[in-house]
Amino acid sequence: MLTSSPSRSTSKKSFRGAGTRIFQQETETAPGIISLLAARTPTAVREIPLEKVQPNPAQPRMTWHEETLQELAASIREHGVLQPILVRPAAEGYEIIAGERRWRASKLAGRDTIPAIVERFDDATALEIALIENLQREDLSPLDEAFIYKKMTSELGYSIRQLAGKLGKDKGYVENRLRLSGAPDDVREMVAQRYDTLSAAYELMKLDNQRRRRALAKQVLAGQLTLIKLHDRVERILNPVAKPERPEPAIPALRDDALITATRKLNESLAELSRAIGEDGTTGIPEGDRQNLAKFLTISRARLDNLVARLRSGRA
Repeated sequence: MLTSSPSRSTSKKSFRGAGTRIFQQETETAPGIISLLAARTPTAVREIPLEKVQPNPAQPRMTWHEETLQELAASIREHGVLQPILVRPAAEGYEIIAGERRWRASKLAGRDTIPAIVERFDDATALEIALIENLQREDLSPLDEAFIYKKMTSELGYSIRQLAGKLGKDKGYVENRLRLSGAPDDVREMVAQRYDTLSAAYELMKLDNQRRRRALAKQVLAGQLTLIKLHDRVERILNPVAKPERPEPAIPALRDDALITATRKLNESLAELSRAIGEDGTTGIPEGDRQNLAKFLTISRARLDNLVARLRSGRA
């Protein structure tokens, strides 16, 4: 990953304390990689031909954003690769352990070589480094994140609690991502098209009926269903004799189009927020975020009370 850190020469230098210096530009948020490399013998950076480098066949990332790759390629043309990739010897050259995005961008930039650290890692360690590195990507999709969590639990033996602790995530957050890793294809396709449909995805995963699930997913993508409406539809399918679907909260009749739009958006946002928080107020939300959200809502309520008073007094 390219950052605004000052450029450093990557020619034949010995990177003393590999775990601290090799990944300096990225690892302020990647302590897992530091711990895996810190105890190893310092290794020199070398320039290796791009044609001798091959991607990791177990690469956990499934999607690559062309726009951000082109941006990185443009920066590499101007500044070069500021941080070496990490590779291990392979049958016909080198296999990438960490840094496939830099390798892809270097190819786009027309480079012939790339700075690299060559280390001998066993398969399990190589996989763990690749997984942890990918989790630091800002443009990582929810589906890729879910796939990585699945690999870390199924192939590396992490428990959900251990994984949550290692990544600094809430246990409920990790559990939800693991649920997404096993989602049906139609639900995964919906999330791939719009990352903001995650909450809807968890609702749709309750349905085994593929035809109904796909129909509802299309409505969600088209913006025809709010989360609260989707929840009611799913509940009616699962429990046909249950209570009737709740109507959307009524919006008072207004004439001004801007007021109508603003009021409707506020109403829908409050409904989705209520659903996301859950009945116990804790579902999937870390303690710090709960406290900050409570403060934000308190401030918002004060603003709304002020608006109500102004409207009633005729001064708004």
